[in-house]
Amino acid sequence: MPLVCLFPWLAMAAPVDLEPTVVSATTTERKLRDAPASVSVVTAEALQQRPVRDLQEALRGSESLQFNGIGLERRGISIRGMPSEHTLVLVDGKRIASSSGAIAHSDFDLGWVPVESIERIEVVRGPMSSLYGSEALGGVVNVITRRATDAWHGSGLLDGGVREDGLGGQNHQLGAYVAGPLVPGKLGLSLNGETRRQQETPDADNRRLSELEGRNADSGGLNLSWTPDEAQRIDLGHQRGRERRWRNSETGGARSSYYESRDRIEREQWSLAHSGEWDWGSSQLRAYRNRLERHNARSDAQPASDPQRLTDTVVDGHVSVPAFDWHLFSLGGEWRKEQLEDSTVNAAGDESARHKALFLQDEIAFAPDWSLTLGSRFDKHEAFGWESSPRLYLLHHYSDALSLRAGVGRGYKAPSLKQLSPEYAAVGGGGRFTIYGNPDLKPETNTSYELGADYEGEGWSLKGTLFENDVRDLIQTVCVSRCGVRGAEVRNYENVEKARIRGIELGGGIDLPAGLRWELNYTYLDARNQTVGQRLGDRSRHLANSLLKWTPNARFSAQLRTEYVGSQVAYSSNVGYALPAYSLWHLDLNQKLSDNLTLRGGIENLGDERLAEQNENFTYAEAGRSFHIGLVASF
Repeated sequence: MPLVCLFPWLAMAAPVDLEPTVVSATTTERKLRDAPASVSVVTAEALQQRPVRDLQEALRGSESLQFNGIGLERRGISIRGMPSEHTLVLVDGKRIASSSGAIAHSDFDLGWVPVESIERIEVVRGPMSSLYGSEALGGVVNVITRRATDAWHGSGLLDGGVREDGLGGQNHQLGAYVAGPLVPGKLGLSLNGETRRQQETPDADNRRLSELEGRNADSGGLNLSWTPDEAQRIDLGHQRGRERRWRNSETGGARSSYYESRDRIEREQWSLAHSGEWDWGSSQLRAYRNRLERHNARSDAQPASDPQRLTDTVVDGHVSVPAFDWHLFSLGGEWRKEQLEDSTVNAAGDESARHKALFLQDEIAFAPDWSLTLGSRFDKHEAFGWESSPRLYLLHHYSDALSLRAGVGRGYKAPSLKQLSPEYAAVGGGGRFTIYGNPDLKPETNTSYELGADYEGEGWSLKGTLFENDVRDLIQTVCVSRCGVRGAEVRNYENVEKARIRGIELGGGIDLPAGLRWELNYTYLDARNQTVGQRLGDRSRHLANSLLKWTPNARFSAQLRTEYVGSQVAYSSNVGYALPAYSLWHLDLNQKLSDNLTLRGGIENLGDERLAEQNENFTYAEAGRSFHIGLVASF
């Protein structure tokens, strides 16, 4: 009997059903309302309404996400108050080389996929180590790309923006995607490409320093899809990108001088995958390799950072088999080799680790309106042995409108190669301190609980979730000597024995008269270091996002986006200080010139919020008020 007869959530949505489907919560396809996790979906249609240059910008407005500063005015993605390095980024379910644990101030994981090739982005809030292993301690961001179909289709984007004050930061973006059959019914091809340029923005108080770095990026890729028969599909993919960044900095000290620092980042991924839909179930087998390199140069006579190369080689797969009319069992495994070439990691300048894992999952449909998902993953790390990551999630559709859900799960994250290396020592913070590795670090673990309800009414919706993360052995940098003395401060990686992050998520939307639609989400967060009894840093208690959209007719739309980030505490040299709340407002306008061509424009940061100028303790900046205009074409 076909799987879709036994498990209706595996069926593709009918053409008239606009409810999105997701795969990140179980590896099997389900409608969003049937997903056994807290999942948000950002669609390609939503991305086309506004300027998007990388993954961080694509996710702005998503519930429970905060974009924390990671140094050099760069930002990472934090889910439910967990550190940004606990967010696992996937592309079509494949992990990409995580650079945050190896390269200081790295946000290089956020620019792998050109925006025109994105079909949707799935965000799973809560630990997903039961499926994906280490790094999924806080949640998962899975970028789903577009694929070739039986007819040729494509799209293109041309966009540009300028700041009102003329201080720099001008940008432009050109992207394209095209896909279709080379051999109808057998062989399909998809191609994508993008080029982005952004000028460096000087600091308003000192033009010899950079408030925001300049960026030039080019990327592209292809995917060949072969369907030898109706049951099988084989995909061969290649994605490559190069990015150049530059910023003006100051050496500090008694004889301070200015210099330009330049980074060149190269990314590459090769992948080969086979998937099958059989009479007995389904299968998937993949092999892929990610490579990320970073090269640094300086304009002064001082030595630059040595080159760094991260390489991940992965083989994974799973099979899903129905049983007893109401079970869907999935069994899978992963082998991964993680390699880092970096002169600071040890005397040899080369370190590696191998990971092996098995996972089991049972999706139980024990009544028409009830489902239970049970699963666990067993990971073997060379340094720590076996780790288990169990998960249980119960979902009940009380009615066609009301759904109730509850879950508990455990996740873990092994320390990075640098964090564990006793030979690792590197200067950070622009020369302010030296940080050392710690071979006695323990893996971080998170036991998460959530209880939620969703209601879909006629023209309105409401949802709410209570959650708690009980974190053990959270890894943080701690000043251990000469704290606050620039150039002499010493920091170590150390475990925080206990931390608790709990909160409330609320959201909803309503159709209003005159073609208006209002959507709002709000998160309250209480994050505490229970070992020392103080707030965890870089986490706002209150986060809110609002979207007011006006669609008076089928050819024109306007939307007003609002982001509110509440006050937070930050720490430097073990000393805490407060950062004030702020709000950002953005206006987007879209006019269809024809069925295949749309003109868009708008204003970013309407209120001209200047975080770095208002408070020097912010570790990231927002560009001043800027204007953008662009064209989106499709066929």
